[in-house]
Amino acid sequence: MNIKISTLLTLFFIGAAPAMAGPVQVIHAGEVLAVPGERPLTERTIVIDGQRIREIRNGYVDPSSIAEDAELIDLRDSFVMPGLMDMHVHLQGQLGPDRYRDRLKLSGADVLVNSIHYGMNTLMAGFTTVRDVGNSGEEMYAVRDGIEQGLIDGPRIIAAGGVGITGGHADVSGLKPEWMELETDASICDGPYECRRATRHMIKYGADLIKITSTGGVMTDNNTGTGQQMTDDELLEVVTAAAAMGRKVASHAHGTEGINAALKAGVASIEHGSYTDESSIELFLETGAYLVPTLLAGATVVEIAETTDYLSDNVSEKALRVGNDMKGNFAKAQAAGVKVAFGTDSGISAHGENAREAVLMHEAGMSNEAILVSATVNAADLIDMSDSIGTLEAGKYADIIAMDGSPIENIEELLDVDFVMKSGKIFKRK
Repeated sequence: MNIKISTLLTLFFIGAAPAMAGPVQVIHAGEVLAVPGERPLTERTIVIDGQRIREIRNGYVDPSSIAEDAELIDLRDSFVMPGLMDMHVHLQGQLGPDRYRDRLKLSGADVLVNSIHYGMNTLMAGFTTVRDVGNSGEEMYAVRDGIEQGLIDGPRIIAAGGVGITGGHADVSGLKPEWMELETDASICDGPYECRRATRHMIKYGADLIKITSTGGVMTDNNTGTGQQMTDDELLEVVTAAAAMGRKVASHAHGTEGINAALKAGVASIEHGSYTDESSIELFLETGAYLVPTLLAGATVVEIAETTDYLSDNVSEKALRVGNDMKGNFAKAQAAGVKVAFGTDSGISAHGENAREAVLMHEAGMSNEAILVSATVNAADLIDMSDSIGTLEAGKYADIIAMDGSPIENIEELLDVDFVMKSGKIFKRK
């Protein structure tokens, strides 16, 4: 899996390295939610030194008293909070009628450029950090590293390497046999020892975490259902091998048995959790694993299945069934105290519309305060970055967004973010 020269050249010629953030910036914040879950503060001055927050002071402090050349950013009429995070995206593509054609037609360089484009859509919507949990590997790792090094712009990316079984949701489907053979990845395994090898393989080539598929999936173009597919010993072997190399495991899981098997194996998060029941809730609470609900994906596939004809019969049947069941089971889980980390499955839905997930979570009964915690504090904890992001505190990255009104009062304010700063660099402002 060596990165191709064409991929590196594409990354190099995307553009010159962006200008770095100025030495000192001063934000006058009218209302600021420094720590989601706590009470918002009023009339505060946020001092940013390079990429990080230096301090937060009471009142509106004269910038010249902080630094002679300090830049003032006037957000006195705005609600200010930490950048949002999406723990389940697929930046390399976006669902549409040409998805099979694109899979065969697009080169690695094309996919890389698409990833940068979709990443910027996401960042401009106020999502400063994402966890990409389904990608082709080398191109996504190149984008991740290019952003981290300041060569290109985009959200901070935590990139997963996928491990799945033959014929399962992570395997290729919907193409003629010879093309499926060409498209089958080295991450596909059968039995615990092969899955151990596949896990180590993905970490070797750059995975920040491992993404598995313990159950079938909606978008798999066959009629293998959404029940458990990876066996208990395969799941345990992946989690054990990943842990030995310092990596967490996220599990795509729809059916109850697959959810429970993944939780028993020790995964850090369940993605979708569509048929979470009382037994699953007990395991969530016992293990401390996060639920990443992706209600937006469910709503999106239902809408597509009902209004278009480009999904196959196999996919449409699952889309209508699972998509319509997700919200009710999520409502039960969050009401029972299951830890929730915000995630959308964007790539199924359009990149940049990530905040629609918050509206769906609200409709399912989750409080606005808890939704904001899920997209900041909880997300940072899931990716082990609580010391650097998730709140606005001295020493943390200056990932800051602002909007006209308070999302605590009206969660739909997240749909129209007016100001976006990541690591001290402004990407969007009025």
